[in-house]
Amino acid sequence: MRPYVILSAAMSADGYIDDASPDRLVLSGPEDLGRVDELRAGCDAIMVGAATIRADNPRLLVRDDRRRQARAQRGQPASPVKVTLTASGRLDPRALFFAPDGSGKLVYAAGPEAEAGTRPLSAVSTVIALPAGAGLAAVLADLSARGVSRLLIEGGARLLGQALAGGLADELQLAIAPVFVADEAAPRLLSATLSAA
Repeated sequence: MRPYVILSAAMSADGYIDDASPDRLVLSGPEDLGRVDELRAGCDAIMVGAATIRADNPRLLVRDDRRRQARAQRGQPASPVKVTLTASGRLDPRALFFAPDGSGKLVYAAGPEAEAGTRPLSAVSTVIALPAGAGLAAVLADLSARGVSRLLIEGGARLLGQALAGGLADELQLAIAPVFVADEAAPRLLSATLSAA
């Protein structure tokens, strides 16, 4: 068993989901951000990779007050559970992902190096140890056992690629920004998918 998995990404007109600079390339406009907020409100959990937490420091919250209230009326927290995967364990417990906001936080740590690195995170999240080499399918099975029936994966490139290449996505929602990146060093959605296969 696994949750229903929705992938959400924004990419440039030439297929890039970021550029190669250290700063995040913003590819979503207000309409797309509203779409993502609605998706978040309808899911039990939101997943991003550890690299996304380090690079973008996302909050991963439902922002619209009406959507937050609707979740509360259904007996849900204002925002879905936050989920990440790490092979190194190198995550800052002060990152916005771990901020106290009423949502649960799950960190899947694959292998002994990750387990050791995530010890400081146990005060701000639930750390789940995975055997080395455990893939995304194992994480999805564990999430299902924890009651997650709808999962939104927001990135990054490697995580989206793993979900697509492994046949683990039920739905892909893709916003295309009218810009060109044209930088072979930048991540592309399709190249991430092929490299994850």
